[in-house]
Amino acid sequence: MTINQLQDEVIEEFSSFTDWMDKYQMLIDLGNELAPLDERHKVESNLIEGCQSRVWLQCDLVDGKMVLTADSDALITKGIIALLIRVLDNHTPQEVCEAELYFIDEIGLKDHLSPTRSNGLLSMVKQIKAYAVGYSSFSHA
Repeated sequence: MTINQLQDEVIEEFSSFTDWMDKYQMLIDLGNELAPLDERHKVESNLIEGCQSRVWLQCDLVDGKMVLTADSDALITKGIIALLIRVLDNHTPQEVCEAELYFIDEIGLKDHLSPTRSNGLLSMVKQIKAYAVGYSSFSHA
């Protein structure tokens, strides 16, 4: 599936809920389903700057595709990173660089997060994009 198809899928799932408490519950469930991050990746260099909660993000390039794994000490934050992984995982660095992440606005995520969580979300996106840029320049070297 393309990044846009995955975004559309997320938008469709979230649109089935009208109450934001249900949407938060869905985020928490997504976070709980996230595969555990290997303890050796829970290091300072994998912490995302700008998040109120602690969020670790590991990104590896496997067969030309970005493989993202993450963890957080906060349930909703863990759900947010799980959502980003669901949309961006297993795509090429170029696809991730070019991705316009419209699903965040479409599901109203930014509007319903506290300012600090909203900043954290932007920091997560920025970090994933930074990995993509790094890997794409690496693969063109």
